[in-house]
Amino acid sequence: MIEVKNIKKSFGSKVVLNDVSCKMESGKVNLIIGSSGSGKTVFLKCLVGLMGLDSGDVLYEGKNVATMQEQEQKELRTQIGMLFQGSALFDSLTVEQNVMFPLDMFTKKSSAEKLKRVNEVLDRVNLKDSNNKFPAEISGGMKKRVALARAIVLNPKYLFCDEPNSGLDPQTSLVVDKLIMEITKEYNITTIMNTHDMNSVMESGDKIIFLYQGEKRWEGSKEDIIFSKDEKLNNFIFASEFLQEAKKMRMMEAK
Repeated sequence: MIEVKNIKKSFGSKVVLNDVSCKMESGKVNLIIGSSGSGKTVFLKCLVGLMGLDSGDVLYEGKNVATMQEQEQKELRTQIGMLFQGSALFDSLTVEQNVMFPLDMFTKKSSAEKLKRVNEVLDRVNLKDSNNKFPAEISGGMKKRVALARAIVLNPKYLFCDEPNSGLDPQTSLVVDKLIMEITKEYNITTIMNTHDMNSVMESGDKIIFLYQGEKRWEGSKEDIIFSKDEKLNNFIFASEFLQEAKKMRMMEAK
């Protein structure tokens, strides 16, 4: 579990995060949603430790990141998997080499042990026998799955996903969402995902945090969000015709 307590972050006179508190639960997909400029990307970077805080605390399993010793911080980094928006694969490396990269960096496993683990995670994301392909030779959806395999190759406790469906067609987005959900529950990972994809919200939002102008405006589940009376949240979530219809259907089912 990750606990966030009253964090604040500003850039000059501009307040980007203002007194945000929440808990990210293990075995669940914790979504951070909000319009552009709401602070969600900065929020994610603060959680991972890529940005310092002006005030407040981020605790991993009760341990405050700010007061951790250097060795504790190194250990924490090995427990974090990152799925970047653009996949961030190395173009000059094969699929196998990309996925093996964290193992080379952070473990002393033998070549045979590393290859065994790489094959396990590639099989888990349905990319068996893709080892020798280069990123330029595979589709956008396959690149995301390679990036996901790399993110989980060290068996992380925490998985951070920055707009994982960016640039993907709706069908491929569903595949990626399903994989993230399955892996989260299968390995009891604390998954935190930034997303603009409202279909992802309705499908995989075990827990949803809505940021509005740097503040936590709403918190709940995908079931709760259907019945929300928060005007700002409703305007954001149900902007599309598809989701408006989904809300009507679920309201009728609840009667």
